[in-house]
Amino acid sequence: SCACFAAYYHYNHGLVPFPTETDPEIDVQLPSMPLLKHDEVPSYLRPSTPFAFLRTAILGQFKKLDKPFCVLIDTFQELEPEIVEYMSKFCLIKTVGPLVKYPEVPNSTIRCDMMKPDDCIEWLDSKPASSVIYISFGTVVYLKQEQVDEIAKALLATGISFLWVMKPPAKEFGLPFHTLPEGFLEKVGDNGKILLWSPQVKVLTHPSISCFMSHCGWNSVLETLSCGVPIIAFPQWGDQVTNAVYLVDVFKTGLRMGRGKGKKGITPKEEVAKCFVEATLGLKAKDLKSNALKWKLAAEEAIADGGSSDRNMQTFIDEVKNRCRAQQ
Repeated sequence: SCACFAAYYHYNHGLVPFPTETDPEIDVQLPSMPLLKHDEVPSYLRPSTPFAFLRTAILGQFKKLDKPFCVLIDTFQELEPEIVEYMSKFCLIKTVGPLVKYPEVPNSTIRCDMMKPDDCIEWLDSKPASSVIYISFGTVVYLKQEQVDEIAKALLATGISFLWVMKPPAKEFGLPFHTLPEGFLEKVGDNGKILLWSPQVKVLTHPSISCFMSHCGWNSVLETLSCGVPIIAFPQWGDQVTNAVYLVDVFKTGLRMGRGKGKKGITPKEEVAKCFVEATLGLKAKDLKSNALKWKLAAEEAIADGGSSDRNMQTFIDEVKNRCRAQQ
């Protein structure tokens, strides 16, 4: 997001105070952005991060910002207007997203995934409209087993239908595959489905999906906004925590699930269940859905012919062509 781009830029140039080892709970106020509490700043910028090497790698790119003639960001002008305008004072920014919404090349056999999708669409077809919670935490996020247990218990307690993607951890991490509470699948029956992988955009566009419980990686954020689906934000690290602030407080399409201040940093089943109910039933759910549909329309307009992202992409292509001709 442009917001996270701004956070890294200001950190790299020392423009505003960020959390330090001596003062780790500094809240961060960036221009044209909401106040970020110390645990809402991209976690790689916090002194306690175990991924300091990633901070070094990312900031290395910001030290080279004088080299490119522009910066392409997978967002759209209407989504982050204030921060895009502000950051454009420092470097030429062109918003070209959401890239997920760009039409596929006709007859293309190119695919971004490397696994065949589990057959879940037929199961979704059997469910009523806006009745299924979609749960997925991306490719890299690995929840504690205790947290998986609490989510499972909340699903049983609410009786809400769900589609839950439980990807096996990468072998190189040496982490065990998550298990479900004893008897969970038998109790759930046809009310839920567990998958190793799913065609996410296809799932999010299905009419039976009511909301998306997500880690709030930026790709997932753009996908859920582009599909008009509310989100239960459960960020873990990186830019996810900052993205969650925008989903809840700025875009107003999400609910923030607990910050893990319970025992052992686990959000208890009671709070998980409360989020499930609030995001799917009642006035709050209607407001979230209404806002999500507005962003869906805005995303479609941004990439349509003459839209903000379409114009920026064409301008970028024209500039590349002109520079190539100048070097011939």
